[in-house]
Amino acid sequence: MTDITTTATPEVTEVTETAPAKKATRTKAAAKKAPAAKKVIEPTKVSKRREVVAEKAVETKVKADTQKVIPIDRIDRDPNQPRELFDQAKLEELAGSMRELGQLQPISVRYDTGTRRYTIIMGERRWRAAKMAGLSEMTALVLHGAVGGSRELLAKQVAENVGRADMTAMEEAKSFKDLEKAGYTIEEIGRMCGKSPAYVGWRIDLLKLCDSAQDALAKGLLGVNLAWYAAQLSPQNQMRFLSRYTQGGFANDRDAEAFVKACRAEEERRESQGSFFVLTEETSGKKGDVQESILGDHDVPEEERERIISERSKLTKKIERLSAAGEILAELATADPEELALLLAGAAGGVDVHNKRIGHLRKLTGQVIANLTKAQAIASVRAGGIAINPDAVALEAPEATEGTTEAEVAA
Repeated sequence: MTDITTTATPEVTEVTETAPAKKATRTKAAAKKAPAAKKVIEPTKVSKRREVVAEKAVETKVKADTQKVIPIDRIDRDPNQPRELFDQAKLEELAGSMRELGQLQPISVRYDTGTRRYTIIMGERRWRAAKMAGLSEMTALVLHGAVGGSRELLAKQVAENVGRADMTAMEEAKSFKDLEKAGYTIEEIGRMCGKSPAYVGWRIDLLKLCDSAQDALAKGLLGVNLAWYAAQLSPQNQMRFLSRYTQGGFANDRDAEAFVKACRAEEERRESQGSFFVLTEETSGKKGDVQESILGDHDVPEEERERIISERSKLTKKIERLSAAGEILAELATADPEELALLLAGAAGGVDVHNKRIGHLRKLTGQVIANLTKAQAIASVRAGGIAINPDAVALEAPEATEGTTEAEVAA
């Protein structure tokens, strides 16, 4: 019994001593792996966070605009400013206000690191008035990151100025065209400036005006609506129409507009026939000349001339019969209202029915007048212009001989 106990005891002791040794080995292996995991993951996450924070700091620094007081002699106007004309009287009013109250609203500028000067983005009118008022410095919002001549900066300037009462139609037209060249669509320009696409396109069309017509529009000698119609004409006809218009050749703008429309229609008609139409410098205005120009020896067949003469006779006879209606209307116009009430009250329909009949005639008369105004414009255009056949001009042009200059040939 003693031997068995003695033998078992060492085995148990041996087992007890061996087991803890294995656990210690595993713990040491796990301890070795833990630092390796920290080296791969943690530093990478930290560096990424630092990069993101740094990028945001740079971005914030670029976008942060600052307001500061700048000496007025370090501020320049932007040569790409949409507005070119400034009302002198209104500038003087603003200058007077600045003398009394100072600058109430800051201007917007960008800083040029090369010249170390500031260029106006928005507020040139205030800057001009401040100089007139004798101010030595101005409060300005410096827009960091703004690039001169960029499409975004141009869009801001145009949107800020369009719609102002003192911005001319030609300034708007040039501004819209610059935005279009910068890559904006007509629809985008309209949305940015609060205008319809039709309005934007209408303004851009004004750039087709010749220089003299643009100048007349800028000076208020030519209305915007009439100018748009004139812009559809060829440059030569624009010049001749403008000469006639500024010399009082039309009773009103409605007649001038009808003339321009008729002129454009005649240009299109002649183009379809392979020629082009040019208004003459002066027109005689004689009825015979007008009739001959309408008949057109060169473009109206003989049978058509006979039809025109026949229809003309019928139409003029009908118009002559209107003289009787004119006498009746004149009588009603001068009649005593008391007498009219007494006579027509007992008639069928009373005064109301007869009043509606005259109102209907008045409506028709207005339509007839509008139609005849167009007809008068067409007749005037054809009487005041000539059709030129390009082929005929080419055949009749003298050829330059050796030693002959182009100027001599043209003469």
